[in-house]
Amino acid sequence: MLALAAALPMANSIGTTRAETISGALAKAYVFSPDLGQQRAAGRAADENVPRATAGLRPTVAATSSAGVSRNRTETPGSVSATGVGSVAKTTTYPRTAGVTVTQTLYNGNRAINSVRQAEAGALQSREQTRLSELNILNAAAAAYMNVLRDTALLELNGSNVHVLEEQLRQSRSRFQFGEITRTDVAQAEAALSQGQAGRSTALANLQGSLAVYRQLIGEPPGNLSPARPLDALLPRSLDAGLEIALHEHPQIQAALHAADAAELNVKVQEGALYPTVSVQGSAQQNWDVQSIPHENTWNYSAVGSINIPLYDGGMSFANIRQAKEQLGQARLQVDLQREAVRASVVTSWGQLVGIKSNIRSYLAQIRANEIALAGVREEAKLGQRTTLDVLNAQQTLLNSRVSLVGAQRDQVVQTYALMAAMGRLSAEALGLKVAAYDPTVHFDQVKDSVYGVRTPDGR
Repeated sequence: MLALAAALPMANSIGTTRAETISGALAKAYVFSPDLGQQRAAGRAADENVPRATAGLRPTVAATSSAGVSRNRTETPGSVSATGVGSVAKTTTYPRTAGVTVTQTLYNGNRAINSVRQAEAGALQSREQTRLSELNILNAAAAAYMNVLRDTALLELNGSNVHVLEEQLRQSRSRFQFGEITRTDVAQAEAALSQGQAGRSTALANLQGSLAVYRQLIGEPPGNLSPARPLDALLPRSLDAGLEIALHEHPQIQAALHAADAAELNVKVQEGALYPTVSVQGSAQQNWDVQSIPHENTWNYSAVGSINIPLYDGGMSFANIRQAKEQLGQARLQVDLQREAVRASVVTSWGQLVGIKSNIRSYLAQIRANEIALAGVREEAKLGQRTTLDVLNAQQTLLNSRVSLVGAQRDQVVQTYALMAAMGRLSAEALGLKVAAYDPTVHFDQVKDSVYGVRTPDGR
């Protein structure tokens, strides 16, 4: 990482003077990332499907109450032989009722228990999706960290190149005045300087873009970034070992397997609609001032069992079953699709990492040779055996070699993180980040048996 160490002086001018390591930056991304936070929230929302489904196994209790006023007026006319004056009777009552009803489903084709299992499979699927999101965020954050180091080093290299070209132009003009070289040589030096200045402007623009992405993923601007090392110690020794790990541990595959389990249970849930539903209902009710009779109180108790046998629903249940079976077939094919995608990703990442390591060795040898060649061309130019263009070309060739090395060193680090991600092992725990690891089972255990309350376990 010698070339990337050139980034350190420039990093001091960009951010604060405090040192920042790649582990510290990844820890901040793990805590800060809104994308990761929303995926965790989605997982907690999926956990709530379990108590929702479990509610189908529990009784429902409902209380009823009513109150009102009833006034009755009764007029009784007098007899013919009498005075003819009748009597008037008025009554005012306050009819009231209060009762409670308990309903319990005893059997519904096992739809309730299969719905609970389906919800649990969905919660497990959501956990794997959260793990995949963590993996992707850490991988992107590592790339962002290395991009800032690379682009800072490239800006430093291009800046140094401009200083060299400025000195080269000064010397060319001086030699031209003494008649040692022609105006053509001066023009070539001027053109090379302009090209170098354009390269420095491009490098600065690239760095600004990398700084913006870094802040987006890490949550704050970079400080004095320390060079990072590849994760060679965490990688398997062979491609076959990496493939075995990925096919057993990658969250994409695990999420697809849980989705297939949920789809299989959904078939059973839909098939349960063809079975009878058996339930029992008990109720108790007290009535006051019944039938407008003052002070008359009654108690009513009942216990009723019922069975509902489906006979015909227009074919909807059968269509739902067939649809669920097709969705199950789709989910199983999705598992195969994810396995092949993960396999291809691991093979590609492994091959690229091998190629990058080979390129680094070549670039190092190339730089050594170009440094010797540039020194020789400069000495020969002093003796008149080389032209100014030869010197400029040698200088540009050396710059290109150094730029290639910086890019390859960045790629080596990033590719080791990418390979860890391809295997499904890029996590805060595996990287030893100093953060409190998010444990989705905590929330699940808090809500799976919850029967009341509207506040979430985190206080919202």
